[in-house]
This record gives sequence, C-alpha cells and structure tokens, in this order.
Amino acid sequence: MRHTWLAVLGLLALPAGGAAANDYPTEARADYVIQCMARNGQTQDMLRRCSCSIDTIAAKLPYERYLQAETTMRMRRVGGEKTAIFRDPPHVQAIIDDLTRAQAESTARCF
Repeated sequence: MRHTWLAVLGLLALPAGGAAANDYPTEARADYVIQCMARNGQTQDMLRRCSCSIDTIAAKLPYERYLQAETTMRMRRVGGEKTAIFRDPPHVQAIIDDLTRAQAESTARCF
C-alpha cells in the first residue's frame, strides 16, 4: 500500500502529456487523485485514469481558476443567504462553467 501512495506522488509531479510545467502544486494534484480514487476504486487502473484526469484539467485551467471553482462549489453546498455570493453573480457561474468543461474533457479522455 505504501508504494501506491509513493507512485501517486511520483506520477503527479510529472507535467501533463509532456507539456510545459504548470502551476498546480503536487499537494493539489495528490488530493484530486486520492478523492477520485476514493469515488472510483483503489486500483492501478484508477490511479492512471485519475492522474490523467487532473493532468487534463491542469492543461485547460490555470490553478488559480481551478481553486476558485473548487471553493465556489464547496460554498454552494453550504447553503443559506450568506452564500448567495457563490450562487448568483454571472462571473461566478463562468468560473464553474470553466471547470465543468475541463472535467468533461478529462472524463472523455481518461475514463
């Protein structure tokens, strides 16, 4: 089991598809892969697919935009009137739409 986590960290440090390095920290990539594998299965195949998924997203979306979208989605789940700022403004929806498109491409490419 220990070598699986080391493999996750090693794979995540590589740039997506040989492209120039991007600004996604290893911790963010590892977190994504761990959550993806928790949802889809703890197998070598899922490790490859989930790593491919975050690499695809990283190639399409700058890390700052990814972070904004992830934060916005978490805040939308909280609910209440104070979280309206994460639901109502059009620019907030544009952030979510960017991530949704990147995720759709990663799903088509990797799964």
